[in-house]
Amino acid sequence: QVQIVESGGGLVQPGGSLRLSCAVSGSALSLFVMYWYRQAPGKQREQVARVTRGDLTTYEEFVEGRIAISRDNAKNTVYLQMNNLKPEDTAIYFCRAKRITGLGKELDYWGQGTQVTVSS
Repeated sequence: QVQIVESGGGLVQPGGSLRLSCAVSGSALSLFVMYWYRQAPGKQREQVARVTRGDLTTYEEFVEGRIAISRDNAKNTVYLQMNNLKPEDTAIYFCRAKRITGLGKELDYWGQGTQVTVSS
């Protein structure tokens, strides 16, 4: 069974930085497309960034230039480096792993999230 555990969240002042980690166990990270999502209070969960198996990255417009997603398959870990944080970045950040098996079955796993609070 695949398990995902996020860490690295916390309280940071506006303009500060955080690095979130997403540790995957139970399967090889290299098999998955990896995502970071976030959900702010009272809002829907939204995608923040994605990294493909081939290390191609995409970002949502509201974070582009301030956030970088990366993966270390040897450590089975995905990272989200967040810089110049703003109060509107306050949310629970979730990691997601997706893949299509050789038999065409979609596998989709989520972590429990890590809280990021940006406040002075």
